[in-house]
Amino acid sequence: MNSIKSALRTPFASALLGGFVVAVLGLVAISAGWVDSDDDDGDAPGLAAPPLTEPAADDDTEGLSVNEIYRRSVPSVGFVSATLGDTGEQPEGLSPFGPEPRGGTATGSAFVIDDEGHLMTNAHVVENAESVEVKLGGEDGETLDAKVLGSDPSTDVALLEVTPPEGGLQALELADSEGVSVGDPAVAIGNPFGLDNTATAGIVSGIQREINAPNGFTISDAIQTDAPINPGNSGGPLLDAAGRVVGINSQIESAGGQGNVGIGFAVPINTAKDVADQILDDGEVEHAFLGITGADITPEIADVLNLSDEHGALVQDVVPDGPAAEAGIEGGSAEVTIGGQPLTAGGDVIVAVEGEDVSGMDDVIAAVNQLQPGDEVELSLSRKGEERDVTVELGDRPANATP
Repeated sequence: MNSIKSALRTPFASALLGGFVVAVLGLVAISAGWVDSDDDDGDAPGLAAPPLTEPAADDDTEGLSVNEIYRRSVPSVGFVSATLGDTGEQPEGLSPFGPEPRGGTATGSAFVIDDEGHLMTNAHVVENAESVEVKLGGEDGETLDAKVLGSDPSTDVALLEVTPPEGGLQALELADSEGVSVGDPAVAIGNPFGLDNTATAGIVSGIQREINAPNGFTISDAIQTDAPINPGNSGGPLLDAAGRVVGINSQIESAGGQGNVGIGFAVPINTAKDVADQILDDGEVEHAFLGITGADITPEIADVLNLSDEHGALVQDVVPDGPAAEAGIEGGSAEVTIGGQPLTAGGDVIVAVEGEDVSGMDDVIAAVNQLQPGDEVELSLSRKGEERDVTVELGDRPANATP
């Protein structure tokens, strides 16, 4: 995700959801008991799900019940089964579920985005897959061979393509994820632990979160939800109260275990749409790269290090021969611990990007994420009481955050 990685931002025990590896497939399709999945007209007796409040991103659209969202959306959500090759181990620290297997089958979720046969999922669901199948519409759905058109580990988004079946494909509507607010209703549909046709509901419990991508960079503007999601939900849609996709379910805060503890994260759909467009247009995805690691300046850090600014990003390391290094930006050399946080002191402090003050590394990351390789960006720096501006020509992001 990011053109910059923060050395001090760790995944806080968060884990990638997908790539749930199973030795035997063929689990019985299960839906949540409060979601009626029969083929009747909805008049059967039972507990009626109340309508949700207004959907995210559009206050003028009437909210649907969870049952209605499920019925409308489930034909467009697929169970992904990826046959993996002998690819070695997953990078350390990404998931408590252990390393990616040498061979085997990984499962996850995907959803249809148009009638031409394109589906979105997470990159880590289909990473190193030799073949991919998608079963659409639950237990009675059709299983289709899928091709991975492109994958972007920096945003954890992949684009699949299938040949539409005779009856065609039903696409989910994609919302504007910039309109999502805390407290908005949220519904997740997917295949947790291989149990297809599963729906859960909750709210958007946070926005503009930063989460780690599979390659160690940072995904900006992630959506936090308490709708229960678990391994196998990865790649499935997070829907608003109108049944529109606001994000792709990707990670959970696992608190050291493997199950949901009420904190999940979705990649914003606006990010995913940009990735899909680049894959369709160019066959690959490009991200700008600054080439630093940094830490947020706090009043305590500013006081201990005698810094003139109480906001900004303290440069920790600079990638040798990278864009920041070429522009003369310097990292620190003295290792210190402040408030239990290890730091490298003595480096430049980024106080503004293009004239706009930054409060910390998140602001720097977000600014660079809006740019492309080859773009120039002006950074305002402070060091030992002296201020200067530098212009950095951004580079191409490497495959991984750490060489």
